[in-house]
Amino acid sequence: MSERAAPFYCPYCGDEDLRPSEEGPGAWECAACNRAFKLSFLGLLAKGLRREDATEGGSTR
Repeated sequence: MSERAAPFYCPYCGDEDLRPSEEGPGAWECAACNRAFKLSFLGLLAKGLRREDATEGGSTR
């Protein structure tokens, strides 16, 4: 992946003041709570959405 995935908010405090970290690809720092975290893409799910998942909650197609 040539572009980095950018988070919209900190997963710890919810603030939006994020900056890329020097720790490597996918690493971010939150200026509000002074925490660092890393994002990574794990992969695609093999089965995806199953038909019974789409109809739960009363919605039908």
